[in-house]
Amino acid sequence: MMRLLPTAAGSECWAVQQSRVVGAVSEPEVSALLAAYDTQLRGQLSDQLPEGMHGERDGPLVRLVGAKHGGFVDYRDLGGLEGAEVDELIARQVRVFAERGERFEWKLHAHDRPADLAQRLRAAGFVPEAVETVMIAPVAGVTAEPCLPEGVRLREVSDRADLDRIAVLEQAIWRDNRDWLADSLEAERAVDPDALTIVIAEVGDAPVCAGWVRFARGTEFATLWGGGTLPAWRNRGLYRAIVAYRANLAVLHGFRYLQVDASDDSRPILERLGFIAVTTTTPFIWSPPTFVRDTRVR
Repeated sequence: MMRLLPTAAGSECWAVQQSRVVGAVSEPEVSALLAAYDTQLRGQLSDQLPEGMHGERDGPLVRLVGAKHGGFVDYRDLGGLEGAEVDELIARQVRVFAERGERFEWKLHAHDRPADLAQRLRAAGFVPEAVETVMIAPVAGVTAEPCLPEGVRLREVSDRADLDRIAVLEQAIWRDNRDWLADSLEAERAVDPDALTIVIAEVGDAPVCAGWVRFARGTEFATLWGGGTLPAWRNRGLYRAIVAYRANLAVLHGFRYLQVDASDDSRPILERLGFIAVTTTTPFIWSPPTFVRDTRVR
């Protein structure tokens, strides 16, 4: 699959434009963005899930099981549960996934309540991974013409061979097992191909950076994932170019905001492009005793 680069009318090339760092953002503005994120992106139960995967509600939680890389629990809030009630809710999730022999992620946000939720997750056997920053930007402020080093092109992909190459690329970048990634992306596109666009930056036939954008139906948000770049190709604008490409797609699809869970490496770049930090998130991972854990993919 090949598509021309989507560009924004009147946009600047990020290789030469000035930084887009916004001025001080007011607390009400941050609160409004966080409220939109919580309301629209958290605790939603999709009716379009990949084959073999299904979702179910358990009190305030949405529980997703059967994913190729492990399960997931999500929620907007815990409905005021505290103490023993929270411990029982956590224990139920552990029992469900233990019976399946399946690892799963509890995505904890810094503003979640009760305040001692992280400690309760640790006590239940969860292991925290690296903290990421939830960042949001109005799409209109991020659109730009992607600028690439000589010899690099951007291409939308969907063929299995390209997805396999992305999995190899991600494994080389993150130095862990991503054997499940191609299957996962392929299954997701099979259910709703218009909801997921995958983009690679390549030199010849070799991908050097890859990212994807999910268009969250019924919301104002397009969410950005991936973006890892081979070490030899870092600091050349590839990450920013792939952000620009996906921002332009989001405009074409009529979305208002971009959202990304940013690593410490990505956050400064995104801040320079006008993204605003609204909270942080920590993936807490529970694994069956015999399960060899893999690092979570973004």
